[in-house]
Amino acid sequence: MLRGLSVRDILIIDHLELEFQPGLNVLTGETGAGKSILLDCLGFVLGWRGRAELVRQGAEQGEVVAWFDLPADHPVNEILKDSGIEPEDELILRRINNRDGRKTAFVNDRRCSGQVLRQISETLLELHGQHDDRGLLNVKGHMALLDDFAQAAPLREETRQAWRALSLAKAERTALAAKIEALAAEEDYLRHTVDELEALDVQPGDESQLDSKRRLMQAAVKIRTDVTKAHQALSPQGAEGQISDASRWLVEAAEHLDGQLDAAMEALDGALNTLGQSQQEIESVLQGLSFNASELEQTEERLFAIRAAARKHAVLPDELPAVAEELSAKLQTLTSGTAGLDALQREVEAAEAAYMHAAERLHGARLSAADALDRVMAAELAPLKMERAVFKTEISPSDAGPNGTDTVAFTVATNPGAPTGALEKIASGGELSRFLLALKVCLSERTLQRTMIFDEIDRGVGGATADAVGRRLAQLGADGQVLVVTHSPQVAALGSAHWRVEKRVEQDKTLSTVVALTPQERVDEIARMLAGDVVTDEARGAARSLLGAV
Repeated sequence: MLRGLSVRDILIIDHLELEFQPGLNVLTGETGAGKSILLDCLGFVLGWRGRAELVRQGAEQGEVVAWFDLPADHPVNEILKDSGIEPEDELILRRINNRDGRKTAFVNDRRCSGQVLRQISETLLELHGQHDDRGLLNVKGHMALLDDFAQAAPLREETRQAWRALSLAKAERTALAAKIEALAAEEDYLRHTVDELEALDVQPGDESQLDSKRRLMQAAVKIRTDVTKAHQALSPQGAEGQISDASRWLVEAAEHLDGQLDAAMEALDGALNTLGQSQQEIESVLQGLSFNASELEQTEERLFAIRAAARKHAVLPDELPAVAEELSAKLQTLTSGTAGLDALQREVEAAEAAYMHAAERLHGARLSAADALDRVMAAELAPLKMERAVFKTEISPSDAGPNGTDTVAFTVATNPGAPTGALEKIASGGELSRFLLALKVCLSERTLQRTMIFDEIDRGVGGATADAVGRRLAQLGADGQVLVVTHSPQVAALGSAHWRVEKRVEQDKTLSTVVALTPQERVDEIARMLAGDVVTDEARGAARSLLGAV
């Protein structure tokens, strides 16, 4: 429920603050007093498109604040959470318009974008009038209104999920078909390349091992010569022989030196053992350095083949196994593609059957609801002096989509036998107002309750018809909140709260203000609406009669 509205320095309003009530709130006043300005202010704080220049002349900025009481399960709470705003029992919207045109919006003192503000506003208020392109006159919204009237939300959600499943299945089938087509165009290349890489059979580390082996072979001649010289220097003809001779000579001398050469002889024995081990290691290396020219040629051929393949595929040599695996997988996809497409086609057919089943059930619910809505509309139009008018909910086929296979439009014929057409094209201003009101009364019991605003929806009607309009507005307000801008005394008399919009001139400046009326002031205001400029006692008596009949 809209609890209040505060306006500062907007258009011809310097400052006003209103506290609205549950039920039917009526705003009256002379033509041009500024009633539409209040709606401009409310639209501004809700992020609706409106006048570009709003700041009052002489002010640096204008500000509008609106605050609402919300139940815990109100749908606006989800929007707040998605926007990083913690929901509270009270929702406060504040929007500032600077003189340079910059606009800033706040929700519960958290800055937000105009887009978020508009999303929030759609859950809080509905605006209805003779030029209501945001509400019932917007044919794009008729399907949702009919579905809500039919209480078909579960069927609608089932249809949307079935559509998503069908769309996904079709997308997967299309993607696989495109992939297979692309692979078929390069099949020869794939097969040749896979055969080439499989024959090469590269393993991680092969390139570095072959490179090391090749370098070793290339340097092997010089290395072997040096190692052979070292081996010869340590052989019996070299160091080993000399150490053996030295050891033999010391043995002969030791017999005469009383053990003085024992340590030296022991060291020489150890040296001979170490020397023997060194010779074995060197001999092993010499055997490893033994190769023929063909072995070097084979090593170089494989090394160069691996490097050429890596350049061809623009990868590192160690990444060639992954390339081979990827290309083999593409070949496998090509080979098994037909079977895969057949399986996906079966999935598409199953998803399509599930979607059509859900869409047909939703279509049936809409047909039943359309008949019911047409009947209740016929009953509702009679008290509004439109008993000869025909309201028709038309359901026609459309392309399949997330909302089913229907197009829904509310149409009217103002007289029996006359052609039906869109509400705004067939009905006159007064008729249109009554059609909209009747439709809203019929839909309100089953649609989400918001604060409803009616801008002179009673224009063009009077007498008993105006009374019928007022009573239906009051009926809408009985379980919620309705704000109505009206020139009809019959409607004004049915309000549970009444404000008068006035203009005044202060220091050559025109200002607009809104006054909450006392019971006696209501009598005077309704009398003015009945009599015009000169309010007579008879008009006051008629006003009291209207108020007493409520």
